Amino acid sequence: MLDAAFVTSAAQLSGAPPVSVPEICFAGRSNVGKSSALNALLGRRKLARVSNTPGRTRLLNFFAVRLEVEGARRELSLCDLPGYGYAKAPKDEIARWRSMIEGYLAGRAPLRGAVLLVDVRHEPSPLDRSLLEWLAAQGRPCLVAITKADKLARSRIGAAVAAVERGLGLPPRSAVAFSAQTGLGCDALWAAILRLAG
Repeated sequence: MLDAAFVTSAAQLSGAPPVSVPEICFAGRSNVGKSSALNALLGRRKLARVSNTPGRTRLLNFFAVRLEVEGARRELSLCDLPGYGYAKAPKDEIARWRSMIEGYLAGRAPLRGAVLLVDVRHEPSPLDRSLLEWLAAQGRPCLVAITKADKLARSRIGAAVAAVERGLGLPPRSAVAFSAQTGLGCDALWAAILRLAG
C-alpha cells in the first residue's frame, strides 16, 4: 500500500466524486464490520469510521487508494456503502438508504464490482441473498468476504465458510475468510479485489 485517503461522503449518486479509475464498493449488514475491514485492508486504523452502534454509516463514503502490485502502481476508488438490516432506523430512513444504495449500484459508471461482507458466525440473511441476486441482475460482479473469522477456532473456520457459501448458493471455496483483527485473508481479499477491478 502506498497511500489511502478519504475523499468525500455523498447522500446520493449525484454527489459521488468523479473518478477515472476502477471503483469497488463494500456492502453488508450494519454490524458486519465493513469499516473495520476497510481500515485493515488500507493499513489505517481510523480512516473509515468504526462505531459500536450499528447503522452509523448513513452516506456513501469514498476513498482513494494507490498501491503497488508486482512493481506496477495501481489506483482504485473504494466506496463504503451504508449497512442494511438495521431494524431500529425509521422506515422512511430505511427507504431513503435503499434508494441511495440502489441508485449508486445501478448508476455508478466507474463501479467494477462489489465486496459483500457476511459474518462468519451467522447464516446469510434474506437481505444478503437478495443483494447478491440484485447485483447479478444488474451485471455487477460480486465477491464475498466472510468477516470476523477470528471469532471462531481455526478448526471451525472452513466449515463455517462452507456453510455461508451454501447459504448464498456460491461455488465451494469462492469466498474469502477474513479477519480485520488478525489480518487473516487480507492478501487473498486484496488479490480478489484487484481481479474484480480488472
